Amino acid sequence: MIAREGLDLFAPIDLASVVDAANLQTRVDSKYLLTPEAYRRFRDRLSRHGDWRCLEIDGRRRFTYESIYFDTPDLLTYRQHRQGRRLRFKVRSRTYADSGECAFEVKLKGARADTVKERMDYRAADAGRLAPDAAEFLAQTLRRAYGMAVPHGMAPRVRTDYRRHTLVDLRAATRITCDEELRVAGATGSASARRVCLVEVKSAQAGGPVDRMLWQAGARPVSVSKYCLAAAALYPWLGANPWARAYKECFGPVDARPELSPVRV
Repeated sequence: MIAREGLDLFAPIDLASVVDAANLQTRVDSKYLLTPEAYRRFRDRLSRHGDWRCLEIDGRRRFTYESIYFDTPDLLTYRQHRQGRRLRFKVRSRTYADSGECAFEVKLKGARADTVKERMDYRAADAGRLAPDAAEFLAQTLRRAYGMAVPHGMAPRVRTDYRRHTLVDLRAATRITCDEELRVAGATGSASARRVCLVEVKSAQAGGPVDRMLWQAGARPVSVSKYCLAAAALYPWLGANPWARAYKECFGPVDARPELSPVRV
């Protein structure tokens, strides 16, 4: 009998079942940065607790994500996050490279510090621009949520690419995503992050069994956003203090920005 390891420790689950079991569009996210070795130990322990499954589509368990973030010329949404504004948002298109599907998303910070994600189906060919239907969707979302208009000059500013796999607990309606092989690109160039696993625990409330398992293993939640890490790496004049710990683990010391290779978003 062949011993199972890695993601093979988990029975498969299809996308429809993930949506039924843990469709947490309004949720609390707890984020952790782990070394690949620490994540492997956590994942192996997780496989022995609860009813965890691994998302599988057409035989694949790891998927490539391509996200393009829209912002103003002076990066308003980045600055709102850096300043910890209570009412803040991010705007992005997300392309699932393996299937070619695409979505346009607006992520809002709710009144109780939860994350609310509004999304619409989008065309992969338009992922790098704010098409009229996306612009209208953004306008309606911001007006309804915050009573505000769309800031002037929203356009593509940052691109992130990474590989993700997803674990789901059917009984607890909890989802874990693990992002690896992060690469960022913008007008100034591109850079690759160090070998690190960005783990997000998505559930209806913070401090659940999965968080406690991570705490017992010595991990601590971090304030981190792939968009904010990318913007800080690509635009060195921006302050990155709120994410100094996460930035150091992903790209090195804040005062030694990564060497950038030429690229276009």
